[in-house]
Amino acid sequence: MSDSEPEYPEDIVRFLAASPQPLTKREIVQAFGIKGSEKRVILKKTLRDLEKDGVIVRQPGGAYSVPDALPTVTVIEVCDIDIDGDVLAKIPDWDDDLQGDPPRIEIMPDRKGHPSLTVGDRVLARLVRQDDGTYEAHTIRRLDTPKGRVIGLIRRQKKGWVLQPADKKAKFDFDVAQVDLGDAGEGDLAIGEIQPGRGLKNKKVRIVEVIGHEADPKAISRLSAHEMGLRETFPAAVITETKNMIVPDLKGREDLRNVPLVTIDGADARDFDDAVHAEKTHDGFRLTVAIADVAYYVRPDSALDREAFARGNSTYFPDRVIPMLPEKLSNDLCSLRPHENRACVAVHMWIDEEGALTGFKFMRGLMRSAARLTYEQVQAAMDGITDDDTAPLIDPVLKPLYAAFEVLQAARIRRGALDLDMPERQIIIDENGRMTGVRQRERLDSHKLIEEFMILANVAAAKALEAKKAPCVYRIHDTPKPEKLDSVREFIRGFGLSLPKGQLVRSRQINEVLRHAEGLPYAHLVSQVVLRAQAQAVYSPENIGHFGLALERYAHFTSPIRRYADLLVHRSLIGVYRLGPGALSEEEHVTLAEKADHISKTERLSMEAERNATDRFTAAYLAAHVGAEFDGRISGVSRFGLFVALSETGADGLVPIRTLPNDFYVHDEQQHALIGRRTGRVYRMGARVTVRLREADGLTGSTLLELTSEGDADIPGLTIKKPGAGNAAKKQAGKSRKGGGKKKNFKKPRGRK
Repeated sequence: MSDSEPEYPEDIVRFLAASPQPLTKREIVQAFGIKGSEKRVILKKTLRDLEKDGVIVRQPGGAYSVPDALPTVTVIEVCDIDIDGDVLAKIPDWDDDLQGDPPRIEIMPDRKGHPSLTVGDRVLARLVRQDDGTYEAHTIRRLDTPKGRVIGLIRRQKKGWVLQPADKKAKFDFDVAQVDLGDAGEGDLAIGEIQPGRGLKNKKVRIVEVIGHEADPKAISRLSAHEMGLRETFPAAVITETKNMIVPDLKGREDLRNVPLVTIDGADARDFDDAVHAEKTHDGFRLTVAIADVAYYVRPDSALDREAFARGNSTYFPDRVIPMLPEKLSNDLCSLRPHENRACVAVHMWIDEEGALTGFKFMRGLMRSAARLTYEQVQAAMDGITDDDTAPLIDPVLKPLYAAFEVLQAARIRRGALDLDMPERQIIIDENGRMTGVRQRERLDSHKLIEEFMILANVAAAKALEAKKAPCVYRIHDTPKPEKLDSVREFIRGFGLSLPKGQLVRSRQINEVLRHAEGLPYAHLVSQVVLRAQAQAVYSPENIGHFGLALERYAHFTSPIRRYADLLVHRSLIGVYRLGPGALSEEEHVTLAEKADHISKTERLSMEAERNATDRFTAAYLAAHVGAEFDGRISGVSRFGLFVALSETGADGLVPIRTLPNDFYVHDEQQHALIGRRTGRVYRMGARVTVRLREADGLTGSTLLELTSEGDADIPGLTIKKPGAGNAAKKQAGKSRKGGGKKKNFKKPRGRK
């Protein structure tokens, strides 16, 4: 510090600019050795003039700094975790156009290491400015909620503005002061930042972003995306990297352009990243699966790569997709469009007449898809109804594909892969982006064909890497937990079915249960109970096999355009087989476990976002039918009520326990039922019911129902264990709720109209 008085205002500015943190007037006085009231008055006037001219700024608390310096204590948001594990942050709502490039902020570890932060988390931190203009951040505390934000709908009420949360679990609205409203107005979907305050009836938020209006057809998917922290746009640096990318030439690649590879996808598919071909051999088939060569374009530690890793995967909504890769790749260079040259990573696979994989060969190639076909189109052709696209392909392409599929399907049945074909809801969207209906997706042999080809290619990839002792991101699926299998045994016993006990249960044994249940009127219920007992499939560099597919080794290879796990597998194959540039880096190798954990988490986030969007679309569609009656089945039983799946739409709604006929209900988890202690009424999962729609909220995606009959809902032929006296009954009674009478008013959440 200087020990002489400042001769000019520039000395003060220079001194503040060199300081790692803002300085108070007292610190400036001490630094320059200013003495006497007259000189202090001059300094005060100089500071005021510099502040007025915008040369310096006064921070909260009275300290001074130059304009490009950040406050000593402020809220920061985690924006990246690099390959070395450094946690980088940014100032929320930083405007690049007005403020220039944001400064680098690195969150420093404390004695216990880094706090468990992920991208999007917000913390209150103390910033220390470094000589090079970067900042070190020391965490003071995490904000009181993840990200410190709430997403919801702006409404004007008598008392003022409020933000109604989109989270169905929220218990109250948030107040918004007029000065904190920003540009938001009635009916806007917005993001609010929770403001500090104690003793308030409702917490306050400051609106920091408007993401759309409730009347906008795209608002539902945007809301669900923002809710999970999914980014719709790509950073400028990522887009810049794609600008000059082109399809490579044939050098170092196998020429597959004369192989009649075809893509088979849904009619509403948005990308085409896999193509298939099959031909008969003297002892089986040779299958070819060609996958878009994403690794050629997306190199390790590039801006593209870092963004793809942060996203982890693409997210598919009923009306749109948030891709893992920018449009130049996802919809162009890495989309296997018909009659256009495309770079690919392909595998030739040989199977015998029993469907066993006897050999494989991976290569980089240049291909040209012979046709873009849909599942329905292919199935129709095999059923004898061809069109201009399928007629010339039926004998040379489609029939060999189906012949190979029949062999693979028979092998699947023999090895005992779980056969859980659960119906999938498809939201029907019109050309204006509005939902017009819901239907169940039809499950065709053409769907199963592509599935079997992809599974075989994934197995080949895992075997290839394992044989070379190369790093691999496996897709693992653990065996169900014993307590969950015990619950399955107890439940299916009522149907006269059994599952072996006291030994390691295999998927083949569960399939036997499913097969014996096929003739029962409630076979779907058995499948549902078995499905709920399954473990979550995840990514890991450590292999434990895939229980559901009954496979010893399995990796995702077939969709690097939409899954980062597949990109890592491609890079490892490229490296171990010396297929050219884009191989797995050493840094990726040593951090593979962390990467696998990250992409497992992003997958779950996307699944939740997709499920929330589907629920919201369905609830918005049903809102016009409040008061109508629907047929359905009890799809779930809990301590607080019944979940009912409507037969027509597949929509799930809640029947609150307080609306059931007056009784004291025990939740029997093993029997998947609510049982009335006084009347013996039974409401069991799988039973048919008729319900009335009481409320459908498109904002939260919640649908509330009530039963139209006071009778119970059980499955004919099943016996029920009635709650008895004793300690066991008392223990269960602790989980019980009292149902309301028929005249009890139906309470709407948060007083909504």
